[in-house]
Amino acid sequence: MYECNRNRLQELIEQFSQLGATANGGVTRLCLSKEDIAARDYFCELCKELGMDIQVDDMANIYATLPGEKSCPPIVIGSHLDSVEKGGRFDGVLGILTAIEVIRTLKENDIELEIPLMLVNFTNEEGARFDPAMMSSGVLTSKFSKEQMLQSTDKNGITFQEALLASGYDGEQENRLTEALAFIELHIEQGPVLEEKEREIGVVEGVLGMVCYEITVTGESNHAGTTPMSMRKDPMIVASRIISSLHDQLGEIDEELVFTFGRMHVAPNIHTVIPNEVVFTMDSRHKNPKVIEKVEKLLTSLASEENGCDIRPVKLWGRETVYFDATICNALEESCHDYGYSSHRMFSGAGHDAQYIASIIPTAMIFVPSINGKSHCEVEETTFEDCVKGADVLLETVLKLQTKLSMGEKFTLNQ
Repeated sequence: MYECNRNRLQELIEQFSQLGATANGGVTRLCLSKEDIAARDYFCELCKELGMDIQVDDMANIYATLPGEKSCPPIVIGSHLDSVEKGGRFDGVLGILTAIEVIRTLKENDIELEIPLMLVNFTNEEGARFDPAMMSSGVLTSKFSKEQMLQSTDKNGITFQEALLASGYDGEQENRLTEALAFIELHIEQGPVLEEKEREIGVVEGVLGMVCYEITVTGESNHAGTTPMSMRKDPMIVASRIISSLHDQLGEIDEELVFTFGRMHVAPNIHTVIPNEVVFTMDSRHKNPKVIEKVEKLLTSLASEENGCDIRPVKLWGRETVYFDATICNALEESCHDYGYSSHRMFSGAGHDAQYIASIIPTAMIFVPSINGKSHCEVEETTFEDCVKGADVLLETVLKLQTKLSMGEKFTLNQ
C-alpha cells in the first residue's frame, strides 16, 4: 500500500491557512473575496504543476482532472475552499488539500490510472457571505435556481452575480459536473464523536434529515413598572414555558435526536417594556423520518393561545435523510482496515456538498476527528497525523474504486 506524506500535507495546510489568516489562528475566507480568490489561484497553480486539466463552470466551481487510460466519467474527490468568518484552518479546505496530496502521491509513485480522477472545489459551501449554504452544488443538482442564486446579496449589498463577474472565475455552464462514477468528500467531523470513541476515521453513511421551525408568540406591550403581573400578556414568559416543555418532550422521543433553540428575537427589546412579541427557532435532526414526524407533530400541536398570547409555529424548511452509497462506504472501511486505522460508521449532523451531489453521483464521505469537537471557530483543530490518515484512506479507496469500476461494478444513487 502507498502512504501519503505527512510533512508535505502539513506544509500545504499551513500555506493555505495564511490565505485569510486571522489574529487568533483561524481563517476568514468568504466566498469570492480576495482571500478566496487567492486560495483559488494557488489551488489552480498546484493542479497545473501536477499536469491536471482545469475547467471552471458558470457557478465558479473549479474542476481539475488527472486523465486515465479510459475515456470515461471520472472518480471525483474534493470539497470547498471558502470559510465562515473567523473560522478554522481545516473546515472544507482539508478535503481539497488531502485530495492534492493523494494526487501528488500517485504521481511520485508513477501510478497510472485507468479511470480519470477529478478534484473539485465547490463555490460558497458555507453560505457565510451569500445565502444559502451549499449554493453551487445545489445549483448543479437542481436544488436551487441559478437565477435566484445570482441575486443573493452579502451584507454590503453586493450580489453573487457581481462578485462572480469580478472574480475572474465566471466559467461556462457546459463545464458543470453532471456525470461521474463516484464522489468522495473528506472533511473534519466538526463534532466530538470520533474523539470520544477514540476512533481515527469516520465512515460517513449519510447526512441526517432535519426540520427547522420558527415559533412566534404574540402578546401585548406595556409599562414594566406599572402593569400588575396578573394583568400582563407577556410573550417572554409563554415562550420560556414552551421552550422548557419542548426540551423535556423532545428529549423523550429518541436518544439520538438532537435539537436546538438557536435564534430568538424579542420586540421591542427594551428593559422597561413588557415585550409584545417573541420569535424563536427550533432545529431538530435525526436519520429516521418517523422520528422527525414525531417532532413535527409535537410542534404543530402546540396550543394556539396561552395566558392571553397567540402562539404560531411555522415550518421554515426541512430535508430528508441522505444515504450514501454502501459500496463506497464499505471500500472506505476496508481501506481503514488495510492501514490498521480504527473506524466508526456514522451520520453527519452538518450539511455538506456531498448530500446534494449524492442525488446525481454515487457518494460517500470520510471524517477525521475534531479536537474537542470544535469547528466554525478559530480554535478548530485536527492533528496532522489524523489529517494524513484521512488522506491515506482517501488514496486507498480511490485505488479500490478504480479496480471495482474497471471490473464493471456499479454503485447506487441516493434517491
